[in-house]
Amino acid sequence: MRLAGIDTSSVAQLALVFAICYAIGSIPNAYIIVRLVTGEDITRHGTGTGGAMNVRRATGSWAWFAVATLADALKGFLPTLAVSLGVLAAFFGAGAIDAQTASMAAVLGVVVGHNYSAWLAFIEHRLAPSGKGLATGAGALLAYDWRYFAIALVVGLTVIAVTRYMMAGQVAATVVLPLYAIVTGQPDWPFIVLLSLLVYVGHHGRFVGLLKGDEPRLYVNDGQGPRG
Repeated sequence: MRLAGIDTSSVAQLALVFAICYAIGSIPNAYIIVRLVTGEDITRHGTGTGGAMNVRRATGSWAWFAVATLADALKGFLPTLAVSLGVLAAFFGAGAIDAQTASMAAVLGVVVGHNYSAWLAFIEHRLAPSGKGLATGAGALLAYDWRYFAIALVVGLTVIAVTRYMMAGQVAATVVLPLYAIVTGQPDWPFIVLLSLLVYVGHHGRFVGLLKGDEPRLYVNDGQGPRG
């Protein structure tokens, strides 16, 4: 069916991909880990969000940080990989949306789900930012296009190593990716710009703090730095 030149069946399929991946991305791995390990609420620690580094701040354990990072990366990687391999195309049959477009919807779905988790909103009885999208976004990018993942990883780690500010490396990666996509003429550059903006929004408050000199270097311990 087409409406005003728009294939409504494709729009519906994209919406379904986004919704399914949003639900997967919303799984609050960090919240679950901290609850099981310490019995506490991760949103009462560190930055107040459900990220892997906040697991480190809440538990004091790098091992649980690694578990949370892997879990968050996998919830981005696996759904995007499944979509990119045409699993949904096979399900819908002839006329299904192309795999790359579906993969974009999948990446956005898992990142939005991680950053604004419906599950965590239900648990906490309040709607608030629940993550910053780094590990989940990285896993999704690895499945979508490994080049983007490699660029973000190298740039982020290099900037962190040089400046000793984790926030600087995280923001640098979100800036370099769209620049690379635009300068090299990648056809999906609008998608990469949108994704980078989405991740940056989660870091904006602390990035402003970094510019003001309020952000501590290698902020890894609970209570060491600002929330947000």
